[in-house]
Amino acid sequence: MKNKLHIFFTFLLITSILALTSCGESKKKEEKTQQPETETIKVPSFDADSAYKFVEKQVAFGPRVPETKAHLDCKNWLVSELNRHGAETTVQNITVRAYNNNILKGFNIIGSINPDAQTRIMLSAHWDSRPFADWDPEPANHKKPIPGANDGASGVGVLLEIARVLKDNKPPIGVDIFFWDIEDYGEPQDAQGQEKEDTWGLGSQYWSKNPHKPSYKAKYGILLDMVGAHYASFYKEGFSQRFAPEVVSKVWNHAHALGYNNYFLNSESNPIMDDHYYINKYANIPTIDIIHQSQNSRTGFYPHWHTMKDDMDQIDKNTLKVVGQTVLRTIFYEK
Repeated sequence: MKNKLHIFFTFLLITSILALTSCGESKKKEEKTQQPETETIKVPSFDADSAYKFVEKQVAFGPRVPETKAHLDCKNWLVSELNRHGAETTVQNITVRAYNNNILKGFNIIGSINPDAQTRIMLSAHWDSRPFADWDPEPANHKKPIPGANDGASGVGVLLEIARVLKDNKPPIGVDIFFWDIEDYGEPQDAQGQEKEDTWGLGSQYWSKNPHKPSYKAKYGILLDMVGAHYASFYKEGFSQRFAPEVVSKVWNHAHALGYNNYFLNSESNPIMDDHYYINKYANIPTIDIIHQSQNSRTGFYPHWHTMKDDMDQIDKNTLKVVGQTVLRTIFYEK
């Protein structure tokens, strides 16, 4: 996930200034808790235990690498779960070309809730696992697939829980949930030659140019990426600020109203080449990326990004709750 690692070195230089006045991300979250505002609209509660089980179930299939049994089994389960939660479900079969010119077949999965509503928002996450643990500290692991607990399964788990909640709590708008495939098949960092452009987000690229409904429109979109780790920090990501600043402000305001200031930070970061970039560029739907970035890791991302340690030990129910409740509040305050 996410090429353009060089942009993070700039990000790290900028955010290192913040570190001079901080004792670290974990301590920061312990020092101050913002009091939530009183709700003026009834928003259902997000169940972090349920979301955790959805994450755990995905990881139990094994790495969801495209064209493997684990991938197909997980795809069938995701479709059945969306159906179980009352969504009108569509599977978009896709064929894409990987960085190494291999042709891959995959599945974008879409679940529509309150399908007759005119005003709609799109929520999305990728569900595949990276085939290469190319940032693992042990070189022998670089050609092994990652478990993908935080990178992939966490966002899907949050969205499945939102679908479950919305089955019994009709939202005031239409909600379309997208699970993107073949997001994390980008060129490995230790591959020979120059890093290629647009080798990431292949499923969202495909959909953005070939939507499942030719006339599909949404008011805006929210992408969830690595939203389950301990002490997550969500910055206002650069492409989100460029394409959809009003949506960033809306979501961050909801997070702060809930008292989640120490997760949703009022600091900007550099652009990340993620699924939302292609949705903005090709589908013209203003879409933001809620993504874990870190001042303290060598990549600028969540510390176990693209390693064999991206497993269930890294998943924190508190973070799942923070993100899930923020998105639910955004939905129910929408008009």
